[in-house]
Amino acid sequence: MLRLDSINCFYGKIQVLRDISLHIAPGEILGLLGRNGAGKTTLLGAIMGLIKAGSGSIQLDGNELTGLPAHQIPKLGVAYVPQGRRLFAEMSVEENLRMGLLANDQGQETLDWVLGLFPALTERLNQKAGTLSGGEQQMLATGRALCLGPKLLLLD
Repeated sequence: MLRLDSINCFYGKIQVLRDISLHIAPGEILGLLGRNGAGKTTLLGAIMGLIKAGSGSIQLDGNELTGLPAHQIPKLGVAYVPQGRRLFAEMSVEENLRMGLLANDQGQETLDWVLGLFPALTERLNQKAGTLSGGEQQMLATGRALCLGPKLLLLD
């Protein structure tokens, strides 16, 4: 499913990731552990195309992701829940979820499935995302990512 071969990432001249290789099979769960600054978020950013890999290859189901614009990667089945949630604070819960649906042409069935996973969001569909509690915001960020109908879910 996901294959990384010899990924190297730099911030200027500082190398943050050095020859990272891994393979994740369908249904497999992988946790990355490390101290602050170890490169966990950088690796997820490289997979999502948010950070340019200096060298190496990132493939999803045999499709090369390396070098693709970041906006194309969710359409290939990769969803990302960033560390800071990055919700649209002034938009409603429903509008945030519908943004996830739009990103990969998903419909009402997917939205109903996500709301079934997070019933607390159903009660707050008209509430602005920025007024939710921290836990509710995390549910919304995860729900929005799941609205993509992803093959791969990255949680930072």
